Amino acid sequence: MSVQQVRNREAGASMSGMERLSLRVSEMINHPIAQLRRSVMIHKLDTDGEREWEEVMGVLSETNELDMTINDDGTITLKWEMIADEDRQIESDEFEAEEEPAPF
Repeated sequence: MSVQQVRNREAGASMSGMERLSLRVSEMINHPIAQLRRSVMIHKLDTDGEREWEEVMGVLSETNELDMTINDDGTITLKWEMIADEDRQIESDEFEAEEEPAPF
């Protein structure tokens, strides 16, 4: 087993079920193919707790930019539109930090 695999296993052991599920769903949404298609199908694993699954699905359903469809087989399809460059600029301007003078 490689050092990276050991670190990943140790990190997974210290994560809560909610953190693991949130990370997995986030990785699926941020995958380059999902970003290209602007859609992704997510599914509940046997290791996902019911409470955690419901909480993550609740957060996703409350996200205005996402269109959520519950499929007959229990999977969830998420779709979203591309954000216009103007909207991205506005968002980044809101969080622009003020520059402080150097302390020296």
